[in-house]
Amino acid sequence: MNRIDSLFSRLKTEGRSAMIAYITGGDPTLEASAKIAVAMEKAGVDLLELGIPFSDPLADGATIQAAAGRALEAGASVPGILDLIRAIRKTSEIPIVLFAYLNPVYIYGFERFQDDAAAAGADGLLLLDLPPQEAARNSELASNHHLKSIRLIAPTTPSERLKEITDSAEGFIYYVSREGVTGEQTSLSSDIAERVKAIKSLTTVPVAVGFGISNPEQAAAVAGLADGVVVGSAIVRKIGEYGVQSDLPERIADFVRPIAEAVRTRTS
Repeated sequence: MNRIDSLFSRLKTEGRSAMIAYITGGDPTLEASAKIAVAMEKAGVDLLELGIPFSDPLADGATIQAAAGRALEAGASVPGILDLIRAIRKTSEIPIVLFAYLNPVYIYGFERFQDDAAAAGADGLLLLDLPPQEAARNSELASNHHLKSIRLIAPTTPSERLKEITDSAEGFIYYVSREGVTGEQTSLSSDIAERVKAIKSLTTVPVAVGFGISNPEQAAAVAGLADGVVVGSAIVRKIGEYGVQSDLPERIADFVRPIAEAVRTRTS
């Protein structure tokens, strides 16, 4: 069974949500990213979202844009990210979902990328700028081989499109709780419960909520509503603050741990 499916199946029996963490691969270096990933798992992270850095990340806010820039400047590339996954797999079986824009993946070769990513140890793929209806028009894009197709749903997604997206989703659905680009927020959107309920009425695929969650209180609130809680920009900001300090993995683990504990102890 795919690691993503195994994780959510286990957590369902435990009656709790998944703690999902995002980092940009190669920020500040590929070696550091591998150490951060392992440290976060030990701190309670259940699933890792690993961003492939891109020079024009239009869906991301300033924090993740800066991380992509740092990673690219440090020499990160698609082959380098695949090597990073292999490095993580030496000591960890944490589920890994690759977050990517279509351009670098397509240049690498879409089918080749899927095969190589799966062989390296990736479990899922979320293409931020590839709508499901566009993928369906191209068999090369529609098939993800051994990678689960993770789909995004936004607050602005029309109700008539929800069924189309949920029907093609695998692994879990990422509900983007706010309009706009990625970034930390001081408060949660007021309609998360309503939107998650509407999505779950159409599918049995788990629903994770992200965009702006940055502290234990917010994470606990979302954990009571969804199957997964995604924390990204807050972690990436800390990585940017600490840079190449030798204790960077430990510092990130210390930041993540109370958020993960809040998710773990809040039952849905």
